[in-house]
Amino acid sequence: QVQLVESGGGLVQPGGSLRLSCVVSGLKFAKYDMTWYRQSPGKEREFVATIATNGNPYYNGPMKDRFIISRDNTKKMVNLQANNLKPEDTAVYYCNAMGTAWDATGEFWGQGTQVTVSS
Repeated sequence: QVQLVESGGGLVQPGGSLRLSCVVSGLKFAKYDMTWYRQSPGKEREFVATIATNGNPYYNGPMKDRFIISRDNTKKMVNLQANNLKPEDTAVYYCNAMGTAWDATGEFWGQGTQVTVSS
């Protein structure tokens, strides 16, 4: 059974930082591109950052200077370091896994972790 479990969300003041984590089980993690999305109330889900199987990161342009994505294939974990957070970063953050090989297929989602940026 595939599971993606996010953690690390919470309430933070503007200008603060959070480190989100997503632990994956039940699939060949190293063969999956891992992506963070977010969704605010009343808005569509938004791409934040992705990290490919080769470790190359890609960011939603405006977020590039404040968010850092990383992965640890040994721990089957993907992290998102979010710095200098703003109220508009308030959202549920979701972890996504996308297969990239014949023996690593499918797309999977976590349940999300809430990030609230407020004073």
